[in-house]
Amino acid sequence: MKAVILAGGLGKRLRPITDYVPKPLISINNIPVLERQIIYLKKFGVNKFIVCTGYKTEQIRNFLDAKNNFGVEIKLVNEKKPLGTGGAIKNARKLIDEKTFFVLNGDVITNININLLKSKQNSIAAVPLRTKFGIMDIENDKVVRFSEKKNISDYWMNAGIYYLSNKIINDLPKIGNIEDTTFPTYAKESMLSVVKFKNAVWYSIDSYKDIEECEETIKKKLL
Repeated sequence: MKAVILAGGLGKRLRPITDYVPKPLISINNIPVLERQIIYLKKFGVNKFIVCTGYKTEQIRNFLDAKNNFGVEIKLVNEKKPLGTGGAIKNARKLIDEKTFFVLNGDVITNININLLKSKQNSIAAVPLRTKFGIMDIENDKVVRFSEKKNISDYWMNAGIYYLSNKIINDLPKIGNIEDTTFPTYAKESMLSVVKFKNAVWYSIDSYKDIEECEETIKKKLL
């Protein structure tokens, strides 16, 4: 199986770290995000990788070279200007000759069983929507109690992990995000499936708080 890792973002919310290090090389408990992703995907039989880069590509290339590509086939596709998630995949189309492939956002750390996505072509992994803040229970315009952050039942969010048919590449924008362009069109035509992961551990590393929470989860051996 082949996976495309979308690793071209600037990581602006993680400055000043990302002024010096690209987001995929930020360490979580001394292991870079990209390394964790490759090890994670290898567990599910992925042995070919395309890493879509744009920002500080040479640092990523040097890192992979130093690790001997982790014993798998890894090819980098650099974008000269930001293309968005859809444009990045389309830009790598010449290297995607498999009928199906996985896509992983370059900031996701999770234990989701990606092989469960294979049951449905053009599918999105979904995790329960979580609040970033506490919940207030209100009665008659009065706050009666506070609750800790928790999942909101029956609402699901895009986990940034996809299992796609090669045919979708023709429908991707040259510049733009797949989430804003192709996916809405496919959804209207009932061509997009979802696989729900209710109890999965999942983090998107977008802030210092995300790093701290993910590190704590790993220390507890929950991930």
